[in-house]
Amino acid sequence: MRDAESFDECYRGTSRRLLSYAYALTGDWAQAQDLVQEAYMRAWRQWGRLSEYEDVEAWLRLVVSRLATDVWRRLQRWRGAMRLLGPAPDAEPADESAVLLHRALRGLPAVQRQALALHYLFDMPVAQIAQDAGVPIGTVKSWLSRGRTSLAAVLDVKEVTGDE
Repeated sequence: MRDAESFDECYRGTSRRLLSYAYALTGDWAQAQDLVQEAYMRAWRQWGRLSEYEDVEAWLRLVVSRLATDVWRRLQRWRGAMRLLGPAPDAEPADESAVLLHRALRGLPAVQRQALALHYLFDMPVAQIAQDAGVPIGTVKSWLSRGRTSLAAVLDVKEVTGDE
């Protein structure tokens, strides 16, 4: 039987130290947080048995260190595979028009940017975009029209209309 109160108490008493420990092992806060989260998830699944341990924090540290070792091993295998593949080819410099388009898209409101991306990159019909967004079809048409108009003005091109 899991006792949420005792688990919460354990978490409050150990989480800061465990996170610091995980960070010391990995050198990366995001990865340390992932490892600690996984350790507490495993602890919760076994809390009925684990809560009887004299030193639960030692068990958690062991789990974090094993998880960190697993991550390190996967990284080593990945590096080995990358060495076998050889160096990556040099990337071509970004096309000036792609940079300009990217900048122009960043200047649009998020809903217009998303509607344009779904419609033109994923070939989604307006009705599907409207359904996914939970808005009327006319709203999506408005987003597309305003987005195209804004892009045309920024990019100094004649507006291209899409088949809606």
